[in-house]
Amino acid sequence: MSLFAPTFNNLRELYLNELRDLYSAETQLIDALPKMAEAATSSALKEAFTSHLAETRTHARRLEQIFAALNEEPTGETCAAMKGLISEGEDYVKAGGDDSVRDAGLIGAAQRVEHYEMAGYGTVRALAKRLGENSAAQILQMTLEEEGAADKKLTAIAESQVNPVAAI
Repeated sequence: MSLFAPTFNNLRELYLNELRDLYSAETQLIDALPKMAEAATSSALKEAFTSHLAETRTHARRLEQIFAALNEEPTGETCAAMKGLISEGEDYVKAGGDDSVRDAGLIGAAQRVEHYEMAGYGTVRALAKRLGENSAAQILQMTLEEEGAADKKLTAIAESQVNPVAAI
C-alpha cells in the first residue's frame, strides 16, 4: 500500500499511470509464466503458457515503444493486482494432489490474469483514443485482441482436455 495517494491533474497523467501499471503487470507475468508452464502436466497447457510467454514479451516491448514515443519511462509503478493474481497462481504451482485438477486450477488462475489484462488494455486504449494517441490506440487494441485470444485458448483447453480428465 502506498503512503501517499497519487495525484492526477489531467488525463495524460492518468494514461501514463495506467500504462506503467500494465507494464509492471506484463513484466511480472514474464517471470511467472515459465513456472506455470513447468507446473502444468497437460502438454496443450504447457504449450499455451509457453506461447503466451512469447506474446507477453511482445506486449512489454509494445508498451516500451509507446513510452518511447511519449518520451517517458515505463517504470515507476508496481501493479499490486497482478502481484496478487500471480500469488494465487503460485498456490496452484505448488499444490499437490491430482495433476489434472491442478492443471484446471492453473487455467483458472491464468484466465483471471487474462481478464485483468483485458480490462487494463481496454482502459488505456480508450484513454489513448481520447488523447489523440491513435497509433498507441492501435497497438493497444492489437494486444487486447491477443489477450482475448489467449483467454479463449485456455477455455478450449479446459473444456476439451483438462476438465474432462479432472472430473474422472
